[in-house]
Amino acid sequence: MSPPAVAADLFRKSAKRKDHDMDSSQDEATLTREMLGLELYVITSSPARSPETLAVLPEHLDHQVRLENEGILFLAGPLTLDGSDTPLAGMIVIRAHSFDEARAIADRDPFHAKGIRSYTLHRWRVNEGNIRANIRLSDQSVGFA
Repeated sequence: MSPPAVAADLFRKSAKRKDHDMDSSQDEATLTREMLGLELYVITSSPARSPETLAVLPEHLDHQVRLENEGILFLAGPLTLDGSDTPLAGMIVIRAHSFDEARAIADRDPFHAKGIRSYTLHRWRVNEGNIRANIRLSDQSVGFA
């Protein structure tokens, strides 16, 4: 399907959902049938800061960029608490076909492979949300909101 056709199809689905009334008597599968349903995996890695993490950080970042270039890494970055700029954990969202595949990817992170950080792994079904991209051709910049 061509990009304009994909966009038109997404627009039609979006317009249809705007008029769709949610009925509390319907089951979850019926209520979410037309939603995106994209399954991703979320790796929450901690602790975020220690002398050991700083020493391995360049290796970890190289690993993340490799995953990004391979199309595996969706989003990643540090997590902080309200009122603090110091990260307490890292969150890595990846594309994988199963928990086993996601676990193998998480295990290869240098922080995890060297025992510096531990992690939890969750499957995340993305149904709702809004991603906006602003692509400026004149200066070849990209922004997200």
